[in-house]
Amino acid sequence: MRAFIGLGSNVGCRVCQIKSALRGLSNLPSCRVLAVSRFYRNSALILPGQEKSPDYVNAVALLETRLSPFSLMRSLLASEKRHGRVREERWAPRTLDLDLLLCGQVRLRRPLLTLPHPRMHLRAFVLYPLLTLAPKTVIPRRGRVASLLKCSDKDLYLVPRFRVNAQQF
Repeated sequence: MRAFIGLGSNVGCRVCQIKSALRGLSNLPSCRVLAVSRFYRNSALILPGQEKSPDYVNAVALLETRLSPFSLMRSLLASEKRHGRVREERWAPRTLDLDLLLCGQVRLRRPLLTLPHPRMHLRAFVLYPLLTLAPKTVIPRRGRVASLLKCSDKDLYLVPRFRVNAQQF
């Protein structure tokens, strides 16, 4: 089954964290990284009472996997923890954020996992990289990725001089 993973970081060496996470994804049992988008930079969401956070670096990876969506999600959460992710406050700065965006045509709503990701259609930092990887992708109940790009991209920038190749992982 093919799965799309959203990767993001806004603490420490953001590009290093994402590259390390990609290496981790390629080492998961029954998983293979097929493609990785360019890396994008965007401003962090700031909630009332939070200090300004560093910009995020984001990407999307396409995996081929035989893991169940729940096993894959548990692996993503374990990877976040290994990278120093602490889950205390929603939308707080983080060393690594790994989101299971799509997993084949699976649709589900459980406490640990909702597929497709419930807010991916609202996020330019997910849609633009996803569009570059798989322009014909359809998000169930939302439509084609290309038609969803109504969300603002005014604050989304390519990370210069950095390209990644799935064969690196």
